[in-house]
Amino acid sequence: MVYQVVVTRGYAEPDGSTVFGDIGLSRLTDAGLAWRVLDDAVEELRADQLQDADAVLVLGPERVSADSIPASGRLRHVARFGAGFDAIDLDACTRRGVAVTNTPDAVRLPVADSAIALLYALAHNLVVKDKLVREGRWAERPAWRGSGLAGATVGIVGLGGVGMETARRARTLGLRVLGYNRTDRGSAAAEIGIESRSLDDVLRLSDYVIVAVAATPQTKHLIGEPELSLMKPTARLINIARGAVVDENALVARLSDGRLAGAGLDVFAEEPLRTDSPLINLDNVILAPHSLCWTDQFTASVSASVMAALIAVSRGQRPRDVVNTSLPPAVRSGRDDNRDTI
Repeated sequence: MVYQVVVTRGYAEPDGSTVFGDIGLSRLTDAGLAWRVLDDAVEELRADQLQDADAVLVLGPERVSADSIPASGRLRHVARFGAGFDAIDLDACTRRGVAVTNTPDAVRLPVADSAIALLYALAHNLVVKDKLVREGRWAERPAWRGSGLAGATVGIVGLGGVGMETARRARTLGLRVLGYNRTDRGSAAAEIGIESRSLDDVLRLSDYVIVAVAATPQTKHLIGEPELSLMKPTARLINIARGAVVDENALVARLSDGRLAGAGLDVFAEEPLRTDSPLINLDNVILAPHSLCWTDQFTASVSASVMAALIAVSRGQRPRDVVNTSLPPAVRSGRDDNRDTI
């Protein structure tokens, strides 16, 4: 029986073209795997859609729940195109013996670059100044002097791969970097010049706060009204994690009345962002449609990682980035290599 990979429909066309460009589905064909794109775009995958699937490639925000897993037991692998896996029920997948993989290393560099892009744009009020030119409002220039970066302190909430890479870039710019992580990253952080602090200290002392934590039930509204109240009125918040990590209503309130100077947001509580959202009309906010990191390098790197994972699992090998690490090891497929099996 040919190993079958199903690709979610939301970000893909039936011919395999995607919003990311060419993601290299031909590599699956070359490896002897079959693939097809689902007929329907759905918010939550259904078991009947995956009935004949050995693996599912989740390109977008589609949810995978316990009900998504067919009773046949054929499904072996849920591969996430990107780092986030908050829409996948890990416990259900683990119970059913389904490996879940993501591509954290592949997104690390482009997402860190996105954070630095927002950092510069906020420091120089870039988007507003662009608007002043386009609308002939040059006389308003004095009201939009930037805060600059010289001598600034950047706080990073979440010292995973993206957070650490963002810190490296900030340190290269000569900035002081404070970092908070829920688990101890002290020695690794110290090696690149991050000062490990409590969350309260990071928020209180930073001129720019970059949120880079994974979205989990434990991190929902990690940055809420009490946390935002600790930030300087002159500070700016950058969220490149997930919208749920920041209490959006509390953030809007502080941005609206001047208790927070600005924000750069690539993620939102509800996506797409509603056109009547108060964020739309705030000049001190830079908005991006959860795609700031989408570059040709992003596509090439993530595609290579996710295709390698799909092929590895099809051959009984353990891919590099298994999210549900408690998944029991399976019997080696018999291939003569040095990699661990799932």
